[in-house]
Amino acid sequence: MVKPAYKRVVLKLSGEALAGDLGFGIDQAVLESIALQLKEVMEHGVQIAVVVGGGNIWRGAPAGQKGMDRATADYMGMLATVINALALQDALERHDVDTRVQSALEMRQVAEPYIRRRALRHLEKGRVVIFAGGTGNPYFSTDTTAALRAAEIEAEVILLAKGKVDAVYDADPLENPNANRFTELSYLEVIGRGLGVMDTTAASLCMDNKIKLVVFGLNPGNIKKAIMGENIGTIIKGG
Repeated sequence: MVKPAYKRVVLKLSGEALAGDLGFGIDQAVLESIALQLKEVMEHGVQIAVVVGGGNIWRGAPAGQKGMDRATADYMGMLATVINALALQDALERHDVDTRVQSALEMRQVAEPYIRRRALRHLEKGRVVIFAGGTGNPYFSTDTTAALRAAEIEAEVILLAKGKVDAVYDADPLENPNANRFTELSYLEVIGRGLGVMDTTAASLCMDNKIKLVVFGLNPGNIKKAIMGENIGTIIKGG
């Protein structure tokens, strides 16, 4: 039996990835695929935490640029991540995967508050933990949430699953078919070149805490491939 490459991972799912081909909202087929892949790798003893974005429902930054109070717009985005987290929890539990949603915004009727020690205990008991509500603060992205939670729970790697691209490129491959694809980068290269993999705050946090990042497309089977250490997407590590 092939052994997983990692023992504890943070899977970052963008809201756009959850929308699938729909472009907006939640694609149930995508949720089903994610749930089945996570169930399979958990049978190998992998501890999995998930951070979900909310861009398939609401994006705070563009709304702020159009005149809405930025803090209000960001809080709305955090609520969108809770909707996605509950949908993913439902998909996982329909496949008998014990799951807990922890929200940085307190809403006890639907989610636990984020408590680091409780999250670690859930992981040790073989439960998937979904982190919702971002960091609980405006002006911070869910990429930064993924970096922060990965550092807090001492995850070995962040798996950054994208909806439309399959790796890191030097330009948008959807607009430029001649864009160059990277197989490996350092965090300093990502920041210095402004590659837009994740925001500078998140990249710096990963670099400072020596957390590896794997960027790949959310195609069927890719989550399992990334966890098992197969060579997909782009690996980012080091200074």
